[in-house]
Amino acid sequence: MTDMAHGNFQRPGADTEFADPSPAGLDTADNAMRPIGVVLEIAGSGSQVALDLQRLNECMADDDPSIGLAGQVGSQIKIRVGNSWLLASVRNQRQDRRANDGIIANIDFLGEGQEEKLTGKIHSFRRGVTRYPVPGALIYPATTPDLRQIYASDGRANIQIGTVYPTKDIRAGLYVDALLGKHFALLGSTGTGKSTSAALLLHRICEAAPEGHIVMIDPHGEYSAAFKTTGKIFDVTNLQMPYWLMNFEEHSEVLLSSNGNERQVDADILARCLLKARLKNRLAETMGKITVDSPVPYLLSDLSNEIQNQMGQLDKATSSAPFMRIKTKLDELKSDPRYQFMFSGMLVGDTMADFISKVFRMPSAGKPISIIDVSGVPSDITATVVAVLSRLVFDFAIWGRDEKTSPILLVCEEAHRYVPNEANADGSSVGKILSRIAKEGRKYGISLGLITQRPSDLAEGVLSQCGTIISMRLNNDRDQAFVKSAMPEGARGFLDSIPALRNRECIICGEGVAIPIRVSFDNLEESKRPASEDPSFVELWRQSGGEEDAVHRTVQRWRSQGA
Repeated sequence: MTDMAHGNFQRPGADTEFADPSPAGLDTADNAMRPIGVVLEIAGSGSQVALDLQRLNECMADDDPSIGLAGQVGSQIKIRVGNSWLLASVRNQRQDRRANDGIIANIDFLGEGQEEKLTGKIHSFRRGVTRYPVPGALIYPATTPDLRQIYASDGRANIQIGTVYPTKDIRAGLYVDALLGKHFALLGSTGTGKSTSAALLLHRICEAAPEGHIVMIDPHGEYSAAFKTTGKIFDVTNLQMPYWLMNFEEHSEVLLSSNGNERQVDADILARCLLKARLKNRLAETMGKITVDSPVPYLLSDLSNEIQNQMGQLDKATSSAPFMRIKTKLDELKSDPRYQFMFSGMLVGDTMADFISKVFRMPSAGKPISIIDVSGVPSDITATVVAVLSRLVFDFAIWGRDEKTSPILLVCEEAHRYVPNEANADGSSVGKILSRIAKEGRKYGISLGLITQRPSDLAEGVLSQCGTIISMRLNNDRDQAFVKSAMPEGARGFLDSIPALRNRECIICGEGVAIPIRVSFDNLEESKRPASEDPSFVELWRQSGGEEDAVHRTVQRWRSQGA
């Protein structure tokens, strides 16, 4: 192979140059058969190679886009090792001062495939490396047919989401079981097409699994438009989430406003009164042991009366102030129309089974996704609402272990709000439950999908639990460094191209793909897109008319709080 009919290929040195391996007039279609460089150094996950600038320029004129990018940063190259081909990705380049037309590059090994004797094509591609090349081994461009073999499905269930860069026709697939079984994260700065890509991914999963169970937390009300026909949309008008589903920690977040030592006193009072209120339900008589966390219905008036009774006792250990603080907060929640979706007297019935069936899509009736639009939820209890929904997913999976497993996918948009890093952590229950799902969820058939524009603000342990990372363009240096540190060693060089991605392009690494790939997402039909388009200032500021009426209507809605 080294002494090909096209000439010799020499290792660059102080006085040597790459000999042109092609006789004059050789067709560019033969580029795939001619080497473009040579291996210099070998290390465990990657190596250093020398590339011939003249050969790279010849490849640029090739009709095959994969050969056209040969040797460039982010492209794939192949190296022969025995009777197999080793595939690698080019991480970086620099000029070789010892050779006039030489380029030194570092590469990351991706995997290896067998060579068909007659055609020279790659088949049976596998991730990982068993045999390494030796210094002096020749390097060739990877062709589109090579990449087609590498990215071909190995037979596992998969969804297709776009085309593999730089080809125009190789479909990019994600292995559904591996993607969901080990959690995934979709990352990207604002304006990169993250919401549309998330909608595309979820639509493809819904098409592949029409009887699935997907719960999506939507903090901005963007996704309702995307899943009108294929999902069930819940917001403050129809969610009807009973207050008694909250455990004690969640009750404390909503009802206690004090801090420090006072908070502990208030918490002790709330725990006693809440347990007494739960015990008054007839369900409690039939169940034996009831704890303050048991999801047993109780009347808000029972809780209020219990607080009043204990406050009136002469032998109480504290003053009346803690009782008054809790009671005042409880009265506020009962009377404020914004909290009616949760703290309504109408929600006292035992609707737990109906609520879980409705929200978890069991049965799904052809609409496997429920979008929980929390944009209308008052901001002071949004985190608690998300905590209750997330904990219900987790507790349902734990207590349902004796049943046939019903895996649930929980997708969390703006995830950095709910699972913040240590610097921003506030000890809220939602951060604890989502961290627990990230660490333990897959044992119980729960998959977690995190969508965020600020991965560096996420709790570090949570991102590292995501087996598949889909990264769109990230403009912030801290975010880029954070994502690289969460990725396996072999993919880190591939992630260097994150700042250079176009809109609706991404790098996918991890369990959901055979090897790291760069993908251009498919276009999504208008009716399936989320309502996240940026307004055009120029167009809207050219129009006029009807502003006064719009202001009046807005003020009316503002005053009535949407009621």
